[in-house]
Amino acid sequence: MSLVRLNIKGISYSQTQNGAYALILSELDGERKLPIVIGAFEAQSIAIALEKEIKPPRPLTHDLFRNFADRFKIVVKQVIIHKLVDGVFYSSLICERDKTEEIIDARTSDAIALALRFDAPIFTYKNILDKAGIFLKGEEPQRKEPAGKEEEEIIAEELLSDDIEIKADDTNYKKLSLSELKDLLSQAVHNEDYEKAARIRDEISKRK
Repeated sequence: MSLVRLNIKGISYSQTQNGAYALILSELDGERKLPIVIGAFEAQSIAIALEKEIKPPRPLTHDLFRNFADRFKIVVKQVIIHKLVDGVFYSSLICERDKTEEIIDARTSDAIALALRFDAPIFTYKNILDKAGIFLKGEEPQRKEPAGKEEEEIIAEELLSDDIEIKADDTNYKKLSLSELKDLLSQAVHNEDYEKAARIRDEISKRK
């Protein structure tokens, strides 16, 4: 089976399921997108890895794994999303140590958080993308068949966009100045409120 390389398009917050996020992957040489429902912690970890200017004062779990792997000279070479069963994606970490390759089972959200930290490419098999891939608004055709998970259908209809969208809170960041946003960002990182930090960083990025 042929592999298809994927890029991370963004993260969208689910308006229908509290605490759920959609990680949106995009095929490198095509238009299809692969939405994967993930938890809040993994979404924050991925968002922090994407936003290079957010530096946690203490290592997150995925940062700790990277530090541990570096110490023992273990490298994550690539991530493969290799199976889709009842709407659940299964992934593997392809690791190497002393020129010996090992395959480690992992949740897809964890695997992608680690791929970002190791600059490792992300792949899936063509048949998985054929089954679960979708086209965004204005792109045709639509999903060939349902992925078997209602949440993904809702996300495909309501949340997919060209921008990273993080859960909103009561603060209207659009009314704040750039310097105020930067102060809030520093405070959020200091308090280890990475979800809030990601939202602030998103607003700062829009102004550049």
